[in-house]
Amino acid sequence: MGAGAGGTLITPVSGPAPHPDLDRHFGPLTRAEAAVVANIGVGLLDRLGTSPATGEDQPDLNVRAELIRYLLLGGPDVPRMHEKGIRLSGVRITGTLDLEGCRIPHDIGLLDCWFEMTPILRSAVIDTLSLDGSTLPGLAADRLDARGDLLMRAARITGPVVLRGARIGGDLIMDGAELDHPDDRALNAERLSVRGSALFRGTRMRGTLALPGARIGDDLDLFAAHIDRADAVAVDAGGVQINGDLVLRRCEVRGRVELVGAHVPGDADFSGAIITAPGEIALNLNRAEVAGAFFLRHEARIDGALSLNGATLGSIVDDAASWPAPGDLLLNRCRYGGFLAAPVGAEERLDWLSRQDPTRWGDDDFWPQPYEHLARVLGEMGHQDDKRTVLIEKERRQRRIRISRARSWTRKVFLWFSDRLLWLTTAYGRRPLVAVIWIVFFWLAGGVLFAALERNDNIRPNVMVVLRSPEWVLCGATQGETVTLPSLGLDRAGLAAEGQSQLDCWSAQPEAAAFPKFSALMLSADMIFPGLGSGQKDYWSPDTRSLQGYLGKIYAYFQTIAGLALGLLAVAGFSGIVRSD
Repeated sequence: MGAGAGGTLITPVSGPAPHPDLDRHFGPLTRAEAAVVANIGVGLLDRLGTSPATGEDQPDLNVRAELIRYLLLGGPDVPRMHEKGIRLSGVRITGTLDLEGCRIPHDIGLLDCWFEMTPILRSAVIDTLSLDGSTLPGLAADRLDARGDLLMRAARITGPVVLRGARIGGDLIMDGAELDHPDDRALNAERLSVRGSALFRGTRMRGTLALPGARIGDDLDLFAAHIDRADAVAVDAGGVQINGDLVLRRCEVRGRVELVGAHVPGDADFSGAIITAPGEIALNLNRAEVAGAFFLRHEARIDGALSLNGATLGSIVDDAASWPAPGDLLLNRCRYGGFLAAPVGAEERLDWLSRQDPTRWGDDDFWPQPYEHLARVLGEMGHQDDKRTVLIEKERRQRRIRISRARSWTRKVFLWFSDRLLWLTTAYGRRPLVAVIWIVFFWLAGGVLFAALERNDNIRPNVMVVLRSPEWVLCGATQGETVTLPSLGLDRAGLAAEGQSQLDCWSAQPEAAAFPKFSALMLSADMIFPGLGSGQKDYWSPDTRSLQGYLGKIYAYFQTIAGLALGLLAVAGFSGIVRSD
């Protein structure tokens, strides 16, 4: 026996018992029981053992649970209890402490005690219950109404803790506790109501932490906790209502974490958390609402899938090293306001989205919404180029899926060709200026080609009167040759000098002075834009009498068709007609 913490040395009672009625109910009291009775009205902590009690039978430190119940409930034969309630430490409590349905207007402090049987507090109404440092085979406290705190710090509990429907007016604190119920729920707190915080910092738990439908007035904090329920649900908190933050920072969980439909007006912090459930949804936040930030960084690791389907997040704070493996991310219908201290580039975020594999989870073959929402967020953050890149990737993937869905090979070929055309010309309508660049390219290429044709005498006038004129015909022969002109019925000598082309010869004649001069670039522009009106197309044309001229004529036709098509695609791109949204 030792000293009371903050109190006086507790000495055993000798001589006649001060409360003979207790002898009639319980017979002789042990030294620990006598000390408890003697100090019941003092209000100090009765530290009767120097260390946490063990299961060894030490008669001096045995306290019967029936005696504690008798003292708590009071009555005419019971010593008056201090307003602070019972405060007992370091004893072995034998029998069952059964307070089911009791109304106890005092605190109950049983610290560093060893319980032989599971305490029963079903439907009890108490103030604060403290079991700090104690060893229990379980706790049955369904529908408990604790107007103060429920404290089990550093407690060791080898059976289930049941708090179904319990109401706690203060905090639920199990920091550093050890709970061992490996094949079932180690803590069953379904529909628990806590006015303050629920704290499990450093808790080690073999079995499930079950908080479905719980309402917590402040934080739910599992900082550095270890929870082990492999191949099952390790944390079951579906529909939990948390008015503060959800903290799983540096928490290790073997098994699934279920937070479906959770409501968190603060942050959800999984920084440094390790959650292991290979091949399953390791962290399920489907339809959860987190008004603050969702943290996934600082070497956080999810061995399994992270599902945020239908979740609403205020913002995301993450790093690439903490993202799930490819195929282990589900983001369909997930909405978030932005990224804070996190990658925002299109390349990084497309890598993030590429970790989705809807077909793996028996869903659709493609989810367009995550790409559309990411693009919207990047646009709102001022990253317009990244937004456009994301939308182009979304179009590419969506169109590829559309081709795979097509049933006939003819439709597959048509879709493949049209998609490639839209990609090359306008990037699926997201970059309509690309079509303008193509037009400029074909214009310059035509100018170079027509200039080369003109140098090689493969351009000629495109006017029949000129082509039938004596000057043009005579320029087709050298000065030493004789040419018959059927229209005049005369034979005339050729006009071209030795080595001079027909076009150069004709251009040197006085009759050609009034004919428009040839311009390769303007002829190319006329071919691409038939309505340009420069006149080059009406007056000049590739000479199809040679192979080069014939190929130039084909290119001219191609220019006309390409110019019309690219112009229409550019207009459609600017208007958004060719986009799939």
